[in-house]
This record gives sequence, C-alpha cells and structure tokens, in this order.
Amino acid sequence: MIFRTLLHFFLSRFGPRLRHWDVARTKFRVLPTDLDILKHMNNGVYLSIADIGRFDLLVRNGVWQIFKDRGWYPVVASETISFRKSLELWQTFVVESRILGFDEKAVYLEQRFTVDGEIYTQAFIRGRFLKRGGGVVSIPELLEAVGPAPTDVTVPEWLLQWGSDAALPSTRAEAPSVWSE
Repeated sequence: MIFRTLLHFFLSRFGPRLRHWDVARTKFRVLPTDLDILKHMNNGVYLSIADIGRFDLLVRNGVWQIFKDRGWYPVVASETISFRKSLELWQTFVVESRILGFDEKAVYLEQRFTVDGEIYTQAFIRGRFLKRGGGVVSIPELLEAVGPAPTDVTVPEWLLQWGSDAALPSTRAEAPSVWSE
C-alpha cells in the first residue's frame, strides 16, 4: 500500500486541479495483494484505498498545501462502509471522493467505488484535523483557511446522527473497556 500511496501522491500533483468542493475521481486497479481468500478485494483494502482517494482530493483541490503550510494534518474519527458488488482481480475502478460538509467538530466526506459509473461500494468518513504542535483545528479555523462552504453543501441528518452516535470519548476523558455480561 505504501508504494500505491507514493504513486498516487506523484500522480495527484499532475492531475486536473479541483475546487475545494468538487468531486475527485481517482483511478485504481485491483491488484493480487488486494485480494482475500475468496479472491475478491478484501474489505480492509477498501478503507486503505479510500485513504488514497481522500489524499488525491486534498492534493488536487489545494487543501493539502494549505494544511502543510499551517502544520495541520487530517485524521479519521470514524467511518462506515457498505458493499454492493465485489471488485475482482485486475478490475479497474474509480474512487469518487467529495466533501459533504461539517458539524461543529468534524468534516464529513462521501466516497464511492465505481465501475463504469455504477456504485459498487459506498463509504462515509468523519474526519478531524490536528495541529502538529498539538491541539485540534476548529471548524472556524478550517473555514478561515480554505474559504466558506457553498450554501448548497449539507450533511444528511442521518449522517450527523451517526457521527454523534459513533463518537468515542475525548482522548482526555476516561474510556474503560467494560463488557456487559
């Protein structure tokens, strides 16, 4: 995966430029190392490839450079993925990535794994941005850096509820692992 990431980092620098809220389309091919025992793409690989798709989006829309200049970096807070059809060995596919919007703490993205325009898999990601010197980038800081969101950008209510429901306690709060019996 590191070689694929480096390849796409290189390719992203030469890809078509995007505006911050555009859809990025990143091309891939299922490789032998992506397969599981059932000979289709392993479910964990989808999340790794989704990372590359998000990285491609951030490089091509210029946000990566803004973050780099400010000492910020993205992290995934939570993600959910649904599978419709399997991707098979050597099959080409496109990951479509777009920013949906944000709540008071996080940014939400949608990513679709498509073949010839047909959705095979869909993922939703809730991400935060951290400062290399410590601390979290607030949404107002983020919008000040990248510009305001378009008025037609909205996060579906169910996704906001999921983001709230799936969130773990803060890193400063206790989070004991206790199983009910």
